[in-house]
Amino acid sequence: MGRHAETSARRRSLQMTPQVLIALAVAAVVLVAGGITWWAVGAGAGDCDRTDVVRVVVAPELEAVTTQVLVGAEGLQPEDCADAQVSAQEPLQTVGDLGALEAGDLPHVWVPDSSLWPARAGAAPLEATGSMATSPVVLATSRSAVEELGWAGSPPGWGAALVSDQGIAVPDLATSAEALAALSAVRTALGGGADADNAVVQAVLAAERGPSVSPADALAAAGEDSADAPLVPVSEQEVYAANADAADPSLVAVYPAEGSPSLDYPIVRVGSASGADAPAVTAAVRALTSDAARTAVLGAGFRDADGAAPPDAGEATGTQETAPGALLLDPAQVQGLLDQLSELAAPSRILSVFDVSTSMEAPAGSGTRATLARDAAKSTLSLVPDGFAIGLWVFANELDGDQDWVELVPTRALGTETDGGTQREDLDEQLDTIPDRLTPGGTGLYDTTLDAVRAARADYDPRAVNSVLVVTDGTNDDDGLELEALLDALRAEADPERPVKVIGVALGPDADLDALEQIAETTEGAAYSAVDPTDLQTVLFDALRQRD
Repeated sequence: MGRHAETSARRRSLQMTPQVLIALAVAAVVLVAGGITWWAVGAGAGDCDRTDVVRVVVAPELEAVTTQVLVGAEGLQPEDCADAQVSAQEPLQTVGDLGALEAGDLPHVWVPDSSLWPARAGAAPLEATGSMATSPVVLATSRSAVEELGWAGSPPGWGAALVSDQGIAVPDLATSAEALAALSAVRTALGGGADADNAVVQAVLAAERGPSVSPADALAAAGEDSADAPLVPVSEQEVYAANADAADPSLVAVYPAEGSPSLDYPIVRVGSASGADAPAVTAAVRALTSDAARTAVLGAGFRDADGAAPPDAGEATGTQETAPGALLLDPAQVQGLLDQLSELAAPSRILSVFDVSTSMEAPAGSGTRATLARDAAKSTLSLVPDGFAIGLWVFANELDGDQDWVELVPTRALGTETDGGTQREDLDEQLDTIPDRLTPGGTGLYDTTLDAVRAARADYDPRAVNSVLVVTDGTNDDDGLELEALLDALRAEADPERPVKVIGVALGPDADLDALEQIAETTEGAAYSAVDPTDLQTVLFDALRQRD
């Protein structure tokens, strides 16, 4: 995101006085340890038998502020025979170091941007001792975009904002606490549960489906006041800092209606690194929670630990003096969300198989089951990123000689160029034909399922999650395989090196959900029931992203 890209930490931090800069220039000593550049901000007196060195690692945007606070702090002066060495490091790297480095190479004090990071540090001996600053997570975009969307006086909720047509530039979820906090806010605002999870995943997929815009480029577009500038989850302080450098600030922080989660910049003592240096470590912690530290962070555009705004918050900085209420984040739930979202990184290869027997003419909603299936499939397809590979069959009874199914589109990545345009366009076009393909004579569900699994295995992609999606409104009623014979064949032909899941969707009350559940269990897939027509799109979407 912008904070981790073109907008350097030093540009966003407090503008230090010339006197402080001179003092730093005189006192700076560069040490290299474990790939980290440490800046010494004090110097032990020449008559000290030893100098206790406090290693302080902070999120990049806090580096200059922390350095200023620790220069000459009580307990860290030359006569105290103690130094503080400050380094900037991305929190994810520090999490890795805590599990890999010796105690002597670890920081004594760590100030990441969020308490989400210590929660991911496993068994590392960490002790939180307060907060250095806070900053609400907001959605940054241009002033023109906010006015055009009508959000100036009435901001949207998290869910509405992240599925709007404005576009989203979501930072790397593995490294960005802001992105995780924003998506967790969507989930919290929607009350949690499966529907909320689906909304979060749809927001991520919508970002992947949109134009490929990096967070840094999105912030640049917002800074130029483009009405098309995407939304970017960032900290309020980043908006403040970016506008501080702008002659005519146009970057705006949007505070969603339900409130915002905050980066809380916890001050964390690393127990395995402390020992004889404990008094100096205590002095550093005391300095980072002092009134001087509060003044420094406010001057750099952060809020203090209690949420008080910086003195010049307002329209000129694109921020608000009073932010909406805070949304609290549960680190365990956020980690679960991260695990769920990380699964989307694995590509999917799905052979979708739709029932076109005449029972699909039955009324459903404002149309028929066939039109409902068509519309839900087309809508779901619009959410899926180009990296997914999807093919399309339809089935009934003896559609092609003795064969119960017909291939309409072979399985290919959605972004693949074809004679008709792209794979996505070919699927969209063929889905439109489903209501016109309805055929009397029965439903060859079991024969088709076995053939589809065999086809998917023959077309297996070892890099992807391979599955067959079967959508049907009826039961098997042709003269082919019986259920037990199908299950036996699926077990006998199962290949651990090429696993293929069957995801069954029972559309309407007449579908044989029990059979689909047995098929799903045999292939370690899943079965869904969509009795209510309004549930079908949600069910299809969840089925398409099925990983378990």
